[in-house]
Amino acid sequence: MAACAIAALLVSLSGCDQPLDERYAYREYLYVTNGGTNDVSVIDALAFQLIKTIPVGKNPSGVAANPKKNEIYVVNTESNNLSVIDAEKNIVVATIGLHRSPFFISVSGDGTRGYVANSGSNNVSVIDLSARKVVSTIPVGIAPGMAVVSPDGKTVVASLRGEPALAVIDTGNMQVRSKVDLSDCNQPGDVTILTDSSKAFVACSGGAQVAAVQLKNSTLKQTDDRLLTLLNVGKTPIHLALKPDGGEVFVNNFDGNTFSEVATQANEVGGSYAIGTNPARGVVGADNATLYVSNFGSDTVAIYDITISRLVATIHVGSKPESLTLSPNQNFLFVADTRSGDVAVIRTAVRALFTMIPVGNKPNAMVLKAFAVKK
Repeated sequence: MAACAIAALLVSLSGCDQPLDERYAYREYLYVTNGGTNDVSVIDALAFQLIKTIPVGKNPSGVAANPKKNEIYVVNTESNNLSVIDAEKNIVVATIGLHRSPFFISVSGDGTRGYVANSGSNNVSVIDLSARKVVSTIPVGIAPGMAVVSPDGKTVVASLRGEPALAVIDTGNMQVRSKVDLSDCNQPGDVTILTDSSKAFVACSGGAQVAAVQLKNSTLKQTDDRLLTLLNVGKTPIHLALKPDGGEVFVNNFDGNTFSEVATQANEVGGSYAIGTNPARGVVGADNATLYVSNFGSDTVAIYDITISRLVATIHVGSKPESLTLSPNQNFLFVADTRSGDVAVIRTAVRALFTMIPVGNKPNAMVLKAFAVKK
């Protein structure tokens, strides 16, 4: 009953009909990393206003939220460390040293571990998020770009831009259990893993392909990690957006000005479609029917209806839009504009720009944390 009351505060995410519990305050905070000003902008996503700017390390890039507690993790690429932000107080409470040139962090579903690929030192840092310390550094191969933990928490997949290959880490013993050769996949970059942890899809950002890779999974009686196929998409695929139901992956082809639709079970490309100039990032709504794409080169966000295969709106935002984040109730889409230094807010129901919020210089990544705290 208490859980229903908390969830109902201000914006109901669970559909509970309990009265509001006045002992709690509901928060939705959007955290935006500003690579040019070495700080993080905190936006109240209910009031649509900047409430704080938090200094972090040099050139903050990746950012993630802990799903189990109110903490935010910011990867600082040039200072080779990780800032831990207390989301209730919006202050840095710890700084954790990493190795050279980290860019992204992936957090396990149980909130206990963080995984960071250190591109400049050819390894992956494993972080105990409760103890706030690195507990293992795993050599993986040349120039790992991303290290992504599977939904079941048993596997980490690191894309190796310098080999090219995938390093597959067993999280139980914190060792590389296999290397998957991707010799025809030029510069493997972005990685997404299916919700059942059975496959990884990898964007070959230096070419025009996506690799489908089977992951060892005893529950599904998959006995090895192996390349299944390479799929032809558009030129320079740089981002993969997975539908919440896991049925399709949408590939942003930056230099092809298209996105490609990949059926994840059949490992087939359904088609590639014009979407805008230099599509950079994509996100699929909880309805599994709406795809949002930021067009870096045309300063727009495209809205595509997956069910009818049609572009339904193109909305002008700030200069050089990139990162995208939906609000928990899906009523608003937040867009980080890297050149103009602001966040555009789109009202999704009417497919129109709602407001612009100034942030720092070169905003490059975002995460939204929704939580309730005692007053």
